[in-house]
Amino acid sequence: MVIAPLTQVLILLASAVLLVTLARRMGLPTTLAYLVVGGVLGPYALNIVSDSGTTRQLAELGVAFLLFTLGLEFSLPRMLAMRREVFGLGAAQVGATAAVFALIGWALGLPWLIAIVVGGAVSMSSTAILLQQLTERSELNRTHGRLAFSMLLFQDLAFVPFLALASALAVGREHFQLSGSLFAVLGGIVAVVAVLAAGRWLLRPLFHVISHSRLRELFTLTVLLVVLASAWTSYVAGLSLALGAFLSGMMLAETEYRHQIESVIRPFRDILLGVFFISVGMLLDMRLLASELAEVSATLVGLIVLKTAIAALVTRPFTTTRFKALRTGIVISIGGEFGVALCTIGLQADLIPGRIGEPLLVAIVLSMVLSPFILNNNKRVARFLLREEGPPRTASEREDAATIEIAHREHVILCGFGRVGQNVARVLESQGFEYIALDLDPARIRAARQAGDPVIFGDSADESLLVKIGLETASAVVISFSDPATSVGILHSVRRLRPDVPVLVRTADDARLKELQDAGATDVVPETFEASLMLVSHVLMLLHVPVTRVVRTVNDIRSNRYAVLRNIVRPGDARPLDESRDHREEIKSVVVPPGAWAVGRTLRDVRDRGVEVVFTGIRRLGILGREPASDTVLRDGDIVVIYGQPEELERAESVLLAG
Repeated sequence: MVIAPLTQVLILLASAVLLVTLARRMGLPTTLAYLVVGGVLGPYALNIVSDSGTTRQLAELGVAFLLFTLGLEFSLPRMLAMRREVFGLGAAQVGATAAVFALIGWALGLPWLIAIVVGGAVSMSSTAILLQQLTERSELNRTHGRLAFSMLLFQDLAFVPFLALASALAVGREHFQLSGSLFAVLGGIVAVVAVLAAGRWLLRPLFHVISHSRLRELFTLTVLLVVLASAWTSYVAGLSLALGAFLSGMMLAETEYRHQIESVIRPFRDILLGVFFISVGMLLDMRLLASELAEVSATLVGLIVLKTAIAALVTRPFTTTRFKALRTGIVISIGGEFGVALCTIGLQADLIPGRIGEPLLVAIVLSMVLSPFILNNNKRVARFLLREEGPPRTASEREDAATIEIAHREHVILCGFGRVGQNVARVLESQGFEYIALDLDPARIRAARQAGDPVIFGDSADESLLVKIGLETASAVVISFSDPATSVGILHSVRRLRPDVPVLVRTADDARLKELQDAGATDVVPETFEASLMLVSHVLMLLHVPVTRVVRTVNDIRSNRYAVLRNIVRPGDARPLDESRDHREEIKSVVVPPGAWAVGRTLRDVRDRGVEVVFTGIRRLGILGREPASDTVLRDGDIVVIYGQPEELERAESVLLAG
């Protein structure tokens, strides 16, 4: 079927929108929806969309963008702290898996070198699928997520010699030349060093200049340039596009522009990742699956079971329990795009017989298609196989239950958990008042929950959600969103459910003050006017005006709706403030992995290294301890909650992880 390119794109977009929406409503991963779109519309089913070279290149860029954003979460000190897991565990997983499957291939009649290529193909796992799913499930910083990520990083490096071997065999060389592989590895090392050096000495000055231009489109273009340039550098050296992008992201993680870069790159990443998952679905040969269902199914089961067992065995020395080792093995058991590439090279060059290669290729792709079900149930499967009785609920479910318990008691509802909402929460907490916060930023919620804050994802104007978090028992509601239209919508929902509860609303100025009051706000706090009043009170006191007169003056201004403060002259070239330079203190959680410098040391030792942040808490075994003492000894697995300027937070993380 030949369809015009624009028509193909429209059909693809319509199908993706429909299935992603259905997946969301049914509580299924969006990854599964994209995979189904690719499988149904691809060349092996309806043949509406072709698996072209352009599609594959866009898909690879999606993986690169994903690894770039992941690099923004992994600083260089954190990677140095994980070096034992990356090069020790990663090498053990790739080596052991490749060796076992190479032996199986040799037993089936393959020559040794070709069997090694097959073993390398099976040892690979999908970086994009694993990281996407682990991030969505908030498991990337858990033990099994961290160990799986270490293996994925090493797989990116190990792919180079496997690819060199497959390419040499494909062009007809009977003997693998070690020098060629060593040259490829050396080129990869040079590329890695080049990206790291550029990140260390060029990127911060570059973004400093770009940010001062105050042009959003220029900032966006610069981010895209950095991602694509670093990906291209590693690609030219024979490495994956994703590895170079990850390294540049890791370098930018140590700059103050990290959060803005992440927000800029997110739309590109999400769209291109969708293309990647669709392209994976296109690889699934439905006809072969139907004609050789028994053989493909047996290959799939054998692949998953053996990869799980091997990964669990090599992981055991790196974990404290069999459960964590097995869970890591289940996560890493799916196939990967590198494995698909190696199998495709072998089949096209007639190195791998069709009776072996075709079922194996379909089994690898099928494992990627089934990955949402495998990853979503990794904990249940591990408990079942070990016959262990774990906690009745997951950590996330326990946190939700503890938060909802607050709803049955007297508490304050915070609508919005940005800077203002967090400041209100800290003061309430210090005075012994409980609160529940609502927000729609997944990254902020993930960081807040990791720090032990009772925050729930949801729309503050959703009346059913307001009932769930205990509006009936709330002492007050604080709306801290800066957008007045959002605040008005929340006010209408609150007043329909409970007309008598006090509601305080934050707003930037008095532009929509009356509208907010008419909507039911008990009190409206305009930021600019309140800052002016504070300055006025300080000036009057410095001029020796009696305190009672100062208080009366301030109260009169408030009661007259700030009328005195409205007669201002605005400059003609007024521009929005550069928020990246003001109000920059933030909260950050640092997971202390095995091998980190801080393990076994006290907070005093960390401060002695010149760290200038506030240690607000330490979370250990799911229990959050606020305001830890200086002699508190840090342990492996602790989550240290710190507060301060972005540069100081990065400095503190660097010391905690690498000294």
